[in-house]
Order: sequence, then C-alpha cells, then structure tokens
Amino acid sequence: MTPLAMGCWPIAGITSIDVTEEHSLATLQAAADSGLNFFDTAYCYGYDGESEKMIRRALGHRREELVIATKGGLHYENRVQVKDARPATLLRECSESLKRLGCDYIDLYYLHAPDPNTPLIESAAAMKSLLDSGKVRSIGVSNFSLTQLVEFHSICPISAFQPQFNMLQREIESSQLPWCMANQVSAVVYWPLMKGLLAGKLDRNHQFPSNDGRRKYPMFSGTEWNKNQDFIDRLRPIAAECRTSVAELVLNWTIQRPGITVALCGAKRPEQIRENASALQWQLTANQIERIDQAISDRGTIISKAAV
Repeated sequence: MTPLAMGCWPIAGITSIDVTEEHSLATLQAAADSGLNFFDTAYCYGYDGESEKMIRRALGHRREELVIATKGGLHYENRVQVKDARPATLLRECSESLKRLGCDYIDLYYLHAPDPNTPLIESAAAMKSLLDSGKVRSIGVSNFSLTQLVEFHSICPISAFQPQFNMLQREIESSQLPWCMANQVSAVVYWPLMKGLLAGKLDRNHQFPSNDGRRKYPMFSGTEWNKNQDFIDRLRPIAAECRTSVAELVLNWTIQRPGITVALCGAKRPEQIRENASALQWQLTANQIERIDQAISDRGTIISKAAV
C-alpha cells in the first residue's frame, strides 16, 4: 500500500463544508489516478454510509488495485455519534460495510474506538472471528491507549494502529509508537495536516463559518492560532527551497518519521488530493528535516484529546 492514503471522512460532509457528491466522486477517482491505492473510510462516515457507498460508485471497478480500510464500533442515532463495540454490533456493521462497498472482503478492518460499556476482550474476540471468517484480511484499532493496545493484541492480532499525529501533536512517539515498532504493527496516522491548518493555505485573518467543525479546536483561534501561523511561516522558506507546497512538505516529513507507515490525507476536491499525492515524488534532505525539527521544537507540542 502507498505511504499516503486518502482519508474519506471529509467526503461524508458531516463536519466539512462545501462538500458535493460530484466533487467527492471526482476526488476518489483523482486519488487513484494519482497513484494512491489506499483508501480509509468507516461505517460512521456519513449518517447512512455515504463515504463507503461513494467508494463503491467511484472505484468499485478497480477493487483489486486497492487497499480498502473501514471501521466499526461507531454509528449515529438521531445524528448523535454513539460508541457501540458489542460483538453483535461489530459483526452486523462489518456485513453492512461489505454491502455498501460492494466487496466480499475488507483489507483492513478497525475497531474505531474502545467502547466503555463493552469489555475490550469481547470486542477483540468478535474482531478475531471476522478475521478467521475471511471477511476481513487484517485487523486494526484506532484511538487506543498503550494499555488497550496490549490487551486487545493478546486476544486478536493487530496489524495496524490508527492514532492522530502531526508536527504539533506527537504524543504517540513516547508511548504507542515504540510498541508498534516492537510488534511490527503499522502506524496509520490521521490529521497529518491537522484539518488543513498545516497545509499553509489559511491566512491569519481567516474567518471560519459557524458550521465549520474546526471552530471547536483551540489551535484554530486566539493566541494558539497566531503561534501556529508563526510556525507555518518557518516552514514556507523550506517549502520554497524544495519547490513544493507547505502541505507536501508536511506530508513528506510525516512519512519519513521513524515508525510512521502511512499518513491519511483527507480531501474533498480533486486538486487537494493531487497535491497531496505529489509528496510521494521526492524526499526532504537530512538538513531540511533538521531545520523543520528545530521549528517544531521552538513551537512546542500541543496536547489535545483525540477526536473520532
């Protein structure tokens, strides 16, 4: 699978604005045409599985070329997100995802998040049954602590772990990531561009519409916003030196980090995913990485709770 993947949450249109079905289908096609073969979706990406259904419509005829990951254990009830990782729910959602995707197998099936009301060993046993049945070819988990990773892995072998990770949010480097490296578990990270913040295209005076989900994150407002803009200004000359965009620079840095296997790039328009895919065509030098790391150190890591 390619070290960059298309994250298919934005095309669901729940928290992203200006999403259209036409653009979403074109973006999926552009991703595959640009050389990306890994697509990441979920049962809850859309109130009625819109993301999974669009993958089938846009790319169903290219199924054998692709690696498709989806997730179970989260769904919507009256448009409110609910965690439910009971075995019966996971089995049902997996079957529904297969139908939506038009597939007879899923390459990588994640438990989207731990369910506080269901013992983790029960969820793990259900996922193991899906693996043994052949409906899924590998198992992953998302938004897990180190303790949860160890417990789940003792019941069901984990092939991939999906946490948030970006230049400013690197908590996993001191906990889950070393465990993944020691256990040959792929780290497939989301938010490498921190919901567009690290793409370098939002100027200091940008005003987020009231329906833009980014308004709820502290790093998109006030003092933190200005500090982040200062940080991005440190990246711009390095990007110019590489003759690339800030977004490509950030993605290239991310997939060169020790232990990071894949970075998920959310996109809702073809030009966005084409730009992201270009990050696969070159590499930062050791000196450039050193200068980026110094800028990150000067900015300081931002600690924030993962969102699903």
